[in-house]
Amino acid sequence: MTRRSLLNVFCAGNRTVDLLCGRTSSFACRLRSSQTTRCAASRPVSGFKPAKVAVVAKTTRYEFEQQRYRFAGLSEVDLKQLLAMKGSSYSGLLERHNIHTRNVDHIVKSLEKEGIEVRVVRRGEYNEEVVRWADAIISAGGDGTMLLVASKVFSKDKPIIGVNTDPERSEGHLCLPVRYTHAFPEALERLQRGEFRWQWRQRIRLHLEGTGINPTPLDLHEQQLSLEQHNQAHRITTLEGRRENGTRAESFSEQNLLSVRSLNEIFIGESLSSRASYYEISVDDGPWEKQKSSGLSICTGTGSKAWSYNINKLVEQAVEDLLKIGKLQTGLDIPLDKGFIERVTEEYNQSLEFSPEDQRLFFSVREPIVNRVFSSIRQRGFAKKVCVRSRCWDACMVVDGGTSFEFNDGAFATISMSEEDRLRTVLL
Repeated sequence: MTRRSLLNVFCAGNRTVDLLCGRTSSFACRLRSSQTTRCAASRPVSGFKPAKVAVVAKTTRYEFEQQRYRFAGLSEVDLKQLLAMKGSSYSGLLERHNIHTRNVDHIVKSLEKEGIEVRVVRRGEYNEEVVRWADAIISAGGDGTMLLVASKVFSKDKPIIGVNTDPERSEGHLCLPVRYTHAFPEALERLQRGEFRWQWRQRIRLHLEGTGINPTPLDLHEQQLSLEQHNQAHRITTLEGRRENGTRAESFSEQNLLSVRSLNEIFIGESLSSRASYYEISVDDGPWEKQKSSGLSICTGTGSKAWSYNINKLVEQAVEDLLKIGKLQTGLDIPLDKGFIERVTEEYNQSLEFSPEDQRLFFSVREPIVNRVFSSIRQRGFAKKVCVRSRCWDACMVVDGGTSFEFNDGAFATISMSEEDRLRTVLL
């Protein structure tokens, strides 16, 4: 590597001084220049007071374990013993369950006090009929519950509000600020007075065609499936789909718009994680590229703070090693103190996040294999459209970690965004 190229990589001189002085460096500005300017969320014309609200409550770990073992005919005493054998605390799970339940009750009573009709549903009961009935939907849980709630809402006029019912155990990026968990009446007052902003979160839509596919989704929520169970469930949905449609082969000559929208990300890869995923990819109608990797992630601005962020972020150890190489190769006086390394790492990692309202996708190729057969010219980047053709043996396309579609050899996916798919959420 030449001295000039290293100078460009490590952005020394005044840029280093900027970082040392705590100012935003041009290095970080260049990283952020690939992002669009954050859109200002829109002010409501007037206050918002829905007449009917559906509250979708998460299934707690305690409830999940209860359901599993009661289905097997075991008692509560048996449940305690089995949890103890797994190293889990029965009393701890019950305590978290009670905290969640109290916070759901707080939400419901606050709504009813305002004369709002409320319908509480569990995750397993949440369906399109509930969505049609409600003027607004409250997700009572964490980010996972919010993703599930959003997956069944297709109208951009149907607001979704997330409330984190267990802030000590859940991050809740997609939920209202934590203080409203215990002060939900205050949130309602602000909604009624119009003291909030609408945030229109962009979502991903999927068109699927070709062979080796089944457009019937497999719901992974609240399930613990082994690889064989997962494969068997896909085979069952495929057979059911054939019987319903009267078809003999899984082949679709025209694009099928799938009945899900992704708020966070799409992941494409082999079900067996130790097996390399083989596929072809085209970005924005560009040339096709054969790739082998650990899978492909395509996210929204909302999802840029989630899995995509963790795929692409750098740790301080890696940054320090790079700076040491840069200092050695260029002879520049690059500081290597802990504070400087922390600031560079933070600047870089923050540049990976972009606005939930951004109309672009961000793709990431995980651990690409590069040789004379397979390439990866762009390991990550922004796009308006990504097309993927599967050459996999036993692959899935998973939406927001909860909905799985078969995606084997011959399947073709077109991944894009549309203004019609925006999700209306609240900023307080």
